[in-house]
Amino acid sequence: MTKAILLAAAVLAAPAIARAEPADTYYERAFVVAADARCSLFAPEIDAALTAATAQARGAALRSGAAEADLNAVAVRARSRAETVSCRDPQLAMVRERVDGAFSSWIRTPRMTFPGAARPWVADRTAWTRPGWRLMQASTVGASPVTFGYGDDGSALTAVVSFVGRSRPNAARIVFRDDASAPRAWLAGEGLAPASSRASVWATGVSAADPALLPEGRRAGEAWRFPASAADRLARLDPRETFLVEFHFRDGSVAAARFEAGDFAAGRAFMAMGAL
Repeated sequence: MTKAILLAAAVLAAPAIARAEPADTYYERAFVVAADARCSLFAPEIDAALTAATAQARGAALRSGAAEADLNAVAVRARSRAETVSCRDPQLAMVRERVDGAFSSWIRTPRMTFPGAARPWVADRTAWTRPGWRLMQASTVGASPVTFGYGDDGSALTAVVSFVGRSRPNAARIVFRDDASAPRAWLAGEGLAPASSRASVWATGVSAADPALLPEGRRAGEAWRFPASAADRLARLDPRETFLVEFHFRDGSVAAARFEAGDFAAGRAFMAMGAL
């Protein structure tokens, strides 16, 4: 057990660059998160940073080829291991000291990019002090730019679109794999689940977009807001999967912008660390 705890200390000493294999990094971070939940090892800001890094490690492990079921089993083993460690174990105290040192600089990081296959998630914690995107990914539909993520006060998922021409949609929805009917990640083709295995969440409202949320060169656009439940469902997708933001027009036509699930969960956790 002591050797395993020391391994956790070594892996966690560099949160930005994993020194171990991705699945091992996820295992050790999941262990420390579970130990923290049990023993209250860290201050809230360190806990938030560690949660974001653990989600990032999980995404890296999936992209390296680890199976989702295997990583779920890894998390179970990590929690089980944490249950057997005494909160007064001196080696656990060493882990706490190293995590505090490693993540104290990370919590002061103002911006972070979470890479994807083609489209990254970009998080900006300085945006809490001014209008702008807290977490976003950029895409297009035809010649029209679409940005999706958390803007303004960071309370609601938002899709901002600046359509070319005068036609405007009258509804919008997010389309993704339904993990209730299709629990396994869909990685075939372009990563979008077949129609029979998809779920959707409709926007709850629309308004003129704040100019700070518009892409460069655009002077106007619409901001479509989605319920909070959509974020939890997107966070459960495999980072290699795709989801759509569809815009529906009165004539029955649909325009769809494609996005990567990527490290959405890690980006959301990083954003939740709050303003600097």
